[in-house]
Amino acid sequence: SIPIFPRNLQTAFQIGRTSFLSQCPETCISDDILSVPASTWVGSSDPEEESVLYSNRAACHLKDGNCTDCIKDCTSALALVPFSMKPLLRRASAYEALEKYPLAYVDYKTVLQIDNSVASALEGINRMTRALMDSLGPEWRLKLPSIPVVPVSAQKRWNSLPSENKESTKNKSKETTKSRVPSAGDVERARVLKEEGNELVKKGNHKKAIEKYNESLLFSNLESTTYSNRALCHLVLNQDKEAVKDCTEALKLDGKNVKALYRRAQAYKSLKDYKSSLADISSLLQIEPRNGPAQKLRQEVNQKLK
Repeated sequence: SIPIFPRNLQTAFQIGRTSFLSQCPETCISDDILSVPASTWVGSSDPEEESVLYSNRAACHLKDGNCTDCIKDCTSALALVPFSMKPLLRRASAYEALEKYPLAYVDYKTVLQIDNSVASALEGINRMTRALMDSLGPEWRLKLPSIPVVPVSAQKRWNSLPSENKESTKNKSKETTKSRVPSAGDVERARVLKEEGNELVKKGNHKKAIEKYNESLLFSNLESTTYSNRALCHLVLNQDKEAVKDCTEALKLDGKNVKALYRRAQAYKSLKDYKSSLADISSLLQIEPRNGPAQKLRQEVNQKLK
C-alpha cells in the first residue's frame, strides 16, 4: 500500500517530534517523513523545522549506535541551519564514538564558541584533548582540521532561545559530568604543562602560557596555583575579569593562596571595584601582615577612595 504522508511541514514536524519524545522506539516515522521532498508539502518549507527533524532522527540513530547515519543527519540539519547547537553536539558524540577525535574536537570547540558554558562540550573537549595528545603527540593542534569561526548571528540566535531550551542542552550531560578524579598520570601531565606555562611566563609570552595552563587544567583542575598563574597572564594582558575568575577558582581550592588574593585585588582595582580590592588586601594581610606589595596596594586603593 502507498504510505500516507503529512500534507505540510508543521504536521510532519509534530509527528516526528512525537516519535522522538517517545524515546525513538523506531525511526521509521521520521524516515518516511524525511524521504518525501520538501517541495511536495503544501506551503513553503521551513528550514528550521526540517533541521529539527534531521537532528531528532540523528539522536535516534545515535541511541541505536548507528553513528554513520547520525553524522549524515546532523550534517543535513546543519546545512539547513548552520551552527545549530544540538546537531553539533550529536555529531561530535558520533565522531567520538567512531574515534574520529579531530573531527569531534572541532564540533565541540564550535559549540563552545556559541556558548562556553555547555557542560557536554566542555567535557568533550577535555576527553578529546587527552585522546589527541596520546595519539598525535604534543603538536596535535597543528594536525587538526580548521575550526570554523561562529558568526555573531548564530550566537544571537542561541541567546534569543527560551531559557528552558538552552538549559536542556547545556545540562544534557549533568548526570554524567560529575567531577572527574584525575589519575596519577593526569596529575603528572598537568604538572609538566604548568611548568611549561611557567617557563613561557618567564620569557614574557603570556598568551602561549595561557594555552599551556588551559591544557594543564584539562588534565587536573585541582591545582590552585595553576589558576593563580593563569590569572597573572590575564592581568598582564589587561583581561581583568578573567583574572578575577581565575583567582576566585584558585581561592576555592586554597583559601590562603596569597598570590590569588593579591592578583584579584589588582584586578578589582583595575575594574574600579575598590571595596572588593580592599577586602582581598585585608584577607591577605591577615595571612601575611608584613607583605610589602599588599601594603603598597592598600595605600593606592585608599587614595582612589578619597
